[in-house]
Amino acid sequence: MKIKLFDHLILTAGAVFLMTPVALAVMSSTHSAADIHMNALSILPGGHGVETYTKVLTQKGGFTGEVTGARMVLNSLALGVGFALGKITLSMMAAYALVYFRFRFATFLFWMIFTTLLLPLEVRIMPSYQVMSQLHLLNTYTGLIVPLLASATGTFYFRQFFKSVPDELLEAARIDGAGPVKFFIDILVPLSRTMMAAIFIIMFVYGWNQYLWPILMTTDERFFTLMRGIKSILQVWVGSQIPDYNEAFALAVLAMVPPVLVVVVFQRMFIKGLTESDK
Repeated sequence: MKIKLFDHLILTAGAVFLMTPVALAVMSSTHSAADIHMNALSILPGGHGVETYTKVLTQKGGFTGEVTGARMVLNSLALGVGFALGKITLSMMAAYALVYFRFRFATFLFWMIFTTLLLPLEVRIMPSYQVMSQLHLLNTYTGLIVPLLASATGTFYFRQFFKSVPDELLEAARIDGAGPVKFFIDILVPLSRTMMAAIFIIMFVYGWNQYLWPILMTTDERFFTLMRGIKSILQVWVGSQIPDYNEAFALAVLAMVPPVLVVVVFQRMFIKGLTESDK
């Protein structure tokens, strides 16, 4: 009993430690920028919450006076969802080809794909930018999403999953006259739902939190993401004008909501997809 009580105390202390910055951000976003500047962060609610969140979502601003917080949220959603779905699609097709199509050097090609983990975006960012510029894809959703889609991690997970699928399923599909496309769509895709959910969570959060790539790819404010919007607010300090800390905190809170919702909705499938051994 004492051991269980101690375990729960440790877990509670950890939860409080992790939630304290979130609570500070939420409560501070309900105060005015002047209050935050003079009195620092607050754990108590203020009286400007509705005003602040309405302003960051609907008020037009930026250099052009046309961008809103809602538009930046939609841009981040487009990047996160497009990034996750594109990675899942390409990874599944690559893993399917490596496992079920017998051709020379399949293992060698897989390890070549896997070694790209040593080349993160920061390493190849300049050639990637040059290619997008030459293709005239700057300031487009295509340019934001497509260069990030190749995924060694997703290919690895799906390859390991497909190798665990019993060969009897493939033989039964052949007897029933199912071709490669039908076998992939009607059998492998339904079996991969938990794995797809796990990969979707990882890739959505990664795409949602992208900051460096959108900065290079977008000069048009219509394509600014939420992460860039937060940074642009905090960069304002002209004379006696102080940054709109409350708006930055409000955008930070809004930036937390979609990833949290995705994790909450798919958490069981996420855990099952990464830990289930009996496929």
